[in-house]
Amino acid sequence: MRMRFRRSLTTRTNVELIPLIDVVFQLVVFFMVSTTFILTPGISLVLPGSDTSEPVVMTKLVVTVISDEEIYLNRERYDIINLERRLRMLTEEEKGEIKTVVIEGDASVSYSLMIEVLDALRKNGFKGVNLRTREE
Repeated sequence: MRMRFRRSLTTRTNVELIPLIDVVFQLVVFFMVSTTFILTPGISLVLPGSDTSEPVVMTKLVVTVISDEEIYLNRERYDIINLERRLRMLTEEEKGEIKTVVIEGDASVSYSLMIEVLDALRKNGFKGVNLRTREE
């Protein structure tokens, strides 16, 4: 009686999934991080300094105050009257998504103008406000 042996000369090809998963995960993380940055208008500001400032997370709503006639809501330019109208036009859903607002004010901006901007935000339901400063 003869024994029959099978030859295993057939090639087996396997796709390694672990390196593929690693690459896809890195791509997902890259796109998540790179799409969360919000660009503010390209204007020069001299932010006031503070020794006790704390880092805050950038939000979807950034108010940049230059003067009475030059207030930016993200990239759109308004004056103080039209800023309040624009804030009123935001839907409740949009307001619900925005937890905090970051205000950037030039060092030369008057205290009364900053109070007007804060009043406009509070009248329209924005309670969490952070003032952006420059670290000393």
